[in-house]
Amino acid sequence: MLEVSNLSISFESPSGKRPGEFTVLKDMSFNVMPREFVSILGPSGCGKTTLLRVIVGLVERQSGVVRIAGKEIYAPGDDVCLVFQSYGLFPWKTVRENIEFGLKIQGKTKIEIDQVVSHFVSMTGLGEFENHYPHQISGGMQQRVGLARALACKPQVLLMDEPFAAVDFQTREHLQGELLKLVEETASTVVFVTHSIDEAVYLGSRVIVFSSPPGRIVSDLPVDLGDRRWTRDVRLTRAFEDYVLEARKALMAGSEMSGG
Repeated sequence: MLEVSNLSISFESPSGKRPGEFTVLKDMSFNVMPREFVSILGPSGCGKTTLLRVIVGLVERQSGVVRIAGKEIYAPGDDVCLVFQSYGLFPWKTVRENIEFGLKIQGKTKIEIDQVVSHFVSMTGLGEFENHYPHQISGGMQQRVGLARALACKPQVLLMDEPFAAVDFQTREHLQGELLKLVEETASTVVFVTHSIDEAVYLGSRVIVFSSPPGRIVSDLPVDLGDRRWTRDVRLTRAFEDYVLEARKALMAGSEMSGG
């Protein structure tokens, strides 16, 4: 579903010297299969967010290829949606109007929009709040609106950039469980950036670990928690702890790398 091949990204340094002096990503290559949920971990500044912006078509790449379902990506389109940490909701629109936004851009009819929005409002438990404005609902609910808006557009790939970082611990765990259910129901393919090792292991069927800048892949860890993934106590199992430990070791090793 998603192919990233030999991707390198450089930016002009703040000092104004020659372009390409500051390399964010270097020789990045990985594939994501349909319906796969891939978590990405890495030190700050290693290019995780930049990678998502390249995949969605917001950042121009210097070299390499990005394809979704075989189609090379150069600019934003309907194939991929990006959910930000900051929710990205329109404060002057209601919950329902925010979810409608992408569907209207796609040119859907009013009947189609009403059906799809009603479905996702119900799926995300926002039925009592669909006529509320973002400032009238909690941070967790706002993030559910952002998820509903993205999934309603039926993207082939859903990108998520630390979407739960701004909410409290209990809300975060609750949203993680809701996300897994939504992804399963919508058969979505997901690339999820996080700084939390626990979150990466709980959500991902794979955990990809980046090195310090320039970001390179130092580990691609398959995660198989079986049916226990759907239970909250999976974090208490030995298997979960072993995956977290392995990911932590890879993250520590990657953090010690630099340059090149």
